Amino acid sequence: MAVIPGDGIGKEVTPWAQQALEKAAGDAASFTYENFDLGAERYLRDGQILPEEDLAAIKQTDAILLGAVGDPRIKAGILERGLLLRLRFELDQYVNLRPSKLYKGVTSPLANPGEIDFVVVREGTEGLYCGSGGAVRRDTPEEVATEVSINTAYGAERVVRYAFDLAMKRRKHVTLVHKKNVLVNAGDMWQRIVDRVAQEYPEVTHDYCHIDAATIYLVSDPQRFDVILTDNLFGDILTDEAGAVVGGVGYSASGCINAKDEYPSMFEPIHGSAPDIAGKNIANPTAAILSAAMLLRHLGFDEQADRIDAAVEADIAELGSTQRSTDEVGRDILARL
Repeated sequence: MAVIPGDGIGKEVTPWAQQALEKAAGDAASFTYENFDLGAERYLRDGQILPEEDLAAIKQTDAILLGAVGDPRIKAGILERGLLLRLRFELDQYVNLRPSKLYKGVTSPLANPGEIDFVVVREGTEGLYCGSGGAVRRDTPEEVATEVSINTAYGAERVVRYAFDLAMKRRKHVTLVHKKNVLVNAGDMWQRIVDRVAQEYPEVTHDYCHIDAATIYLVSDPQRFDVILTDNLFGDILTDEAGAVVGGVGYSASGCINAKDEYPSMFEPIHGSAPDIAGKNIANPTAAILSAAMLLRHLGFDEQADRIDAAVEADIAELGSTQRSTDEVGRDILARL
């Protein structure tokens, strides 16, 4: 297992994810960890972001636990592109999987949230995140900057199939979210692929929603969603909104998944490094622990992953409204395992 605690609160919550892995797995699996010093401190110390030897070593692991990446001392985009996005692209982690569930004991900002339980399947290696584009006449009044969205039928179809397979294990409904009335080339391609693949899944219903409408439905009728299927940028935005709707990103886990298992997949909380609270022992480790459950499930340890999910649900139901430190939350969840 590759472990990248990263920056800020990532260093505080990742050890609890590791302890949850150990305790939930019991005798079913044993883990050997290889820790990687990657993130802001490494970059500030020697200018390295993801050295080739580290990337080669990570490729040999079974899975990756990531804490968080980001530091206000470093210009935005350097670590994100050089570490996070490079890992996703080099390891072909083409599915970004982000569940959103409103747990009993958590207060949603919505007045009447109802039962919220959906998952976003976000395409992870294409779209506007490819880095295709550039700038000319920089820092002049005539500057031109371009960002080009790359969409391939191959890249879209493999994510579409993943979403429909996942829907078969859930409530059997897929919602494609795009902006095909404006993004007529990419949007139309996505829609045609969804319509074609859907014919192979007669039990799964599917519909379509513009991205702007989806942001409204997430706060007005989130129960309508089961599996949301979308592209890289839209998925990034929607899942942060979803995290807020279910009471905060401290409950939001995610997986960057190579569904063909050609390379290791990476599991992380979506909350970021939160430098304003780093080192204060107040960060919520729940999302990191839930990410550990996703890692176990990806490796085929469903029963052990269910144990973590059940422990988290029970902890939140009883103590979710209680102000606790990082370590107290971690210990309370582990005690339920």
